Amino acid sequence: MTRVAVATTSAVAAGATTEVAAAGGNAVDCALATAILSMNTEPGVCSFAGGAYVTIWAPDSEPVAIDGIHAVPGLGLDAAERGHGAVPVELEYGGGMTTIVGSGSVAVPGALAAFEQAWRHYGNVSWDEIFRPAIRTTADGFPLSASCHYYLGYCGERIYGRSKDGYHALHTEDGNVRPKGSRIIVPHLSESLEKIADGGADVFYRGELAERIIDHVRRGNGSLTARDMDEYEAIERPALIAELGDWRIATNPPPAVGGAVLAAMLLAFGETEARSWNRETLDRLVHVHRACLDYRREHLDLTDEVGPEAAKLIEAATDGRLLSDFVSASTVHTSAVDENGLGCSITASAGYGAGEMPEGTGLWLNNGLGEVELNRRDVASRPPGSRLPSNMAPTVARCEGGVLAIGSPGADRITSAIHQVLVNAVQFGMPLEDAIAHPRLHVDMSGSKDQLAAESGLDLPDTDLPVRRFDGINMYFGGVGAAHYDASTGFEIAADPRRESGTLLYEG
Repeated sequence: MTRVAVATTSAVAAGATTEVAAAGGNAVDCALATAILSMNTEPGVCSFAGGAYVTIWAPDSEPVAIDGIHAVPGLGLDAAERGHGAVPVELEYGGGMTTIVGSGSVAVPGALAAFEQAWRHYGNVSWDEIFRPAIRTTADGFPLSASCHYYLGYCGERIYGRSKDGYHALHTEDGNVRPKGSRIIVPHLSESLEKIADGGADVFYRGELAERIIDHVRRGNGSLTARDMDEYEAIERPALIAELGDWRIATNPPPAVGGAVLAAMLLAFGETEARSWNRETLDRLVHVHRACLDYRREHLDLTDEVGPEAAKLIEAATDGRLLSDFVSASTVHTSAVDENGLGCSITASAGYGAGEMPEGTGLWLNNGLGEVELNRRDVASRPPGSRLPSNMAPTVARCEGGVLAIGSPGADRITSAIHQVLVNAVQFGMPLEDAIAHPRLHVDMSGSKDQLAAESGLDLPDTDLPVRRFDGINMYFGGVGAAHYDASTGFEIAADPRRESGTLLYEG
């Protein structure tokens, strides 16, 4: 048995580590089991028919990132058959937002393909073993978390009222969202997970579950086809690497945008002689984040070729031009490391949810096409088969004798949250728990006017941006989870107090 440490955004899911590690699982096995359990027990926040990225760094090898993000559907369809079945919804969530739901918002789900590929190449236990905690928990029922309850309070009727089984699982007979802590049983979900555990991802992409999903989406005028599901493949790529002090930091490469933005933040911020945040270092932080996020908004989000544009961003951040040239969406995460130096970081998302649940599956579908802050075009504007943009940046870092897995949910706050925690831990020498709990800021470019959002406790510099202040810490600023192993000092695990997170150290 191997000693393993896991940090995750789900208090319920952390317990999967014990069962899988006891069966001989390594960091990848435990991360997969925890991610699977989290995705299936966080209704509204995530779902299994979504997308994911998996970053893995094994000792004595180069890090890889497995791309299982949503793809644009419509292979085999005429152009006139695409772009239908999409329903715009206005929500008061987050101060007001628009998202697109319904069958026309459903993209090709890729998380399961990425998980199976990660398991085949790096796992140590059987495929069905990593599903056992999720199967049992969804069959017995799981508590409705505060995060889920909060989000469902805004969209329980308008989005999650679109499916009979899903609606009744989350609502009382009088139509109210069930109270926090209520035991939730989603009909047919555990049976679907059992089928995938027995038959592999093929059941989901080409078997009975695929048929139910495709039939449901097509009857709702969505574009998902059998060919989309059959031809979807997870893609393993070399991770994007940046350096910070003695650490090499591996994150998600293009065509995802989150990893490129995080790497640019690390490179542009550089090293500092300061040992804590002050007005000078915070001023530099604001300038760096503003430059990187502005470049993203004006270039990365609008291009069909993320790679070349991301390369320009990294080059500008490296040679110092970034600060002079360019200044003017729901996820779950799991980080795991083991005593052998294996690190695994998984971030998964189903967007804000399509509200669609094919009959007899218990699986809520994603609205990958409908996240307007990421897919800033019409739902049918991108070619079928292309990967959708993503903020997700699961990261694994390594220095001599140590490995750190880190990541965060939080839509466009993902990269800024991870960057600040890495600076806190690596440059300022904070213990991991303090590095994550420390107050954060974020340059918010999501609205009609840019603004600086900041938690209390920061000595903010003078800025031309309007400032939105938060009392104390707030889940708006992400939910970083990190697990660290050092051969000389052992394990260190921390999860964000901003969310109902969980940590677990299995020592046999």
